[in-house]
Amino acid sequence: MIKGFQNASVVFPTGVKKSNLVFQNGKIQGYGEEEGLISLPEGIYVAPGFIDEHIHGANGADVMDGKESSLDTMSKALVQEGVTSFLATTMTESMENIEKALGNVREYQKKEAPGARIIGVHLEGPFISPTFKGAQALEFIRKPNVEELDRLVKLSGNSIREVTFAYERDENGAFLEYCKNHDIVASLGHSDCPGPLAIQGFRSGIHCITHLYNAQRRFHHRDVGVTGAALLTDGVKTELIADFHHSCKEAVEFVFKNKKKEDIVLISDSTEAKYLPEGAEAHLGSQKIFVSNGVALLEDGTIAGSILHLDQALRNVSPLAKGYTFADLINLVSLNPAKNLGLEKEIGSLEIGKRADCVLLDSSFEVLMSIRDGKVVYQKEGFAL
Repeated sequence: MIKGFQNASVVFPTGVKKSNLVFQNGKIQGYGEEEGLISLPEGIYVAPGFIDEHIHGANGADVMDGKESSLDTMSKALVQEGVTSFLATTMTESMENIEKALGNVREYQKKEAPGARIIGVHLEGPFISPTFKGAQALEFIRKPNVEELDRLVKLSGNSIREVTFAYERDENGAFLEYCKNHDIVASLGHSDCPGPLAIQGFRSGIHCITHLYNAQRRFHHRDVGVTGAALLTDGVKTELIADFHHSCKEAVEFVFKNKKKEDIVLISDSTEAKYLPEGAEAHLGSQKIFVSNGVALLEDGTIAGSILHLDQALRNVSPLAKGYTFADLINLVSLNPAKNLGLEKEIGSLEIGKRADCVLLDSSFEVLMSIRDGKVVYQKEGFAL
């Protein structure tokens, strides 16, 4: 455990300020004087720990493995890129496999993670559209069903925080209503929803878009689709995979020109192929994938999740996000996802009473150290305090 930092360049939501940062019992105790605080060299920033609300796997491990060891592997790997909290994200698989993965996450959350902590589950499928299944398995896709969702929520120990679903298949809006009543983020994704219906969904309580542009009805001048509806509607949190494979540079820049700063959430959507070498074979759920030119592909060439690191995502968007300050960029991977998940009172910024989760990094977003609950969980080789 460390006690905190002295006269550091601290990244707050509104800007970078010189400040002390005092930790106590794993939380931020204050900004005053305290013995034992660490002084940092100029050019190093203390930012809030990153939050990845959409990640399937890393370093050869996948949430759908249903194994404690796989979650350990992910937890240890993610801190290298500054992630201190993440949603364990499932796939469209058999109910048996989904239930196994949820039960594993439930039990895993009872222990102290070796690196990044799991803050819940993102249920991506099976309640999606077969038309825009993306890399999800067609044979396991189901219509939104309240009884099935309720069973999964209970099995998970109420740890499901976000559900991706196809609103156009939600008969009578009962599925969305269940999510609202149980404080679950309803996210529109893998959806063939027409634009007007998507906008209706936003007005009815959907407030997030799963990986904008990908696996959804696209913008057209006669129907703006899911993509256009998301870009038109303020207040809708917009997940973005900024690897320039899932979305080209111009498409990413378009988001920054048309969405409010507080509505953009950078995600990795990474698979177990992340951290594996070029050409390596891995799996996404039950499907084989391969690392090829900076992305993960199914055998038929379909993009199947990314190998993106969140620190690299920040480097990618930095020159495209005109008018964004350093703090604004950090918010994309900290405060914005925390607010989307309703966890902003606990994580997402370096404010008194919140968890002492932070990242030491330089102006190019190179991660030098990750700290979770006041404990160092990653230190780059060659970097010393």
